[in-house]
Amino acid sequence: MKLIRFGQPDKEKPGIILSDGKKRDISSFGEDYDETFFVTDGLSRLEKWLGKNSAEMPFIDDSIRLGPPVRRPGKIVCIAFNYLDHARETGRPIPEEPVFFLKSPSALTGHNDEVRIPRTSKKTDWEVELAAVINKKASYVDKEDAMNHVAGFSLFNDYSEREFQFNRGGQYVKGKSADTFAPLGPFLATRDEIKDYTNLKIWLKVNGKTMQDSWTSNMIFDLPAIISSVSRYMSLMPGDIICTGTPAGVGHAMEPPQYLKAGDLVEFGIEGLGEAIQNVVA
Repeated sequence: MKLIRFGQPDKEKPGIILSDGKKRDISSFGEDYDETFFVTDGLSRLEKWLGKNSAEMPFIDDSIRLGPPVRRPGKIVCIAFNYLDHARETGRPIPEEPVFFLKSPSALTGHNDEVRIPRTSKKTDWEVELAAVINKKASYVDKEDAMNHVAGFSLFNDYSEREFQFNRGGQYVKGKSADTFAPLGPFLATRDEIKDYTNLKIWLKVNGKTMQDSWTSNMIFDLPAIISSVSRYMSLMPGDIICTGTPAGVGHAMEPPQYLKAGDLVEFGIEGLGEAIQNVVA
């Protein structure tokens, strides 16, 4: 299944993209895609419901905005330096275990929404990433069992303000959590939709120029290793988002560094998970 949420910000309704590519409104299912939905085996219940009600679901016009496909996740966990080429371009040693930080859920936005540069920002950067959504609570999970805690995958961009991140007291969250800095979507693809998440093409362009062009096979730590590691430091709850790191090509690592400015156009995508087009505004 491909889950979507559609409508104006903070007023989204749940929907789905069927195998024919058509978007359908499932508001009559009576639930949104949030922690309660996932913790109560919502994916299985929705699949059964669709089998009985698919003919009655209204169509969603392609002109209607898509919001983030998950409603109000408890936390967004991001993995740093998880692509070999990105670790090298930043001059960092190859990590011996996953390095992670939290990004505020209030940064979440739709995949085609505008990206707003924070006030006083001069170093807003991009980071296209593969995201995974947790389906059931994960605490001290072994790698062999980790994927059983994953609902599915989505396209993500870990926008970052580098001065805030590195020069304002050493807390990454300061540079990661501005409003609109966490676009997710266009949809959440359940695990059966993505046959091999470890070998997907991932890319990003700024004003038509390719900046990032890689494959998820270049990750240092795969998703089971990430979930197992993170779950030893905190419980992952249903609806939480795990962002698995970005490949080389971020603006901060360029010579000279290159950052986003108002009027720029950012495009990015992952094979099988759709594409995003975002205008940058002040």
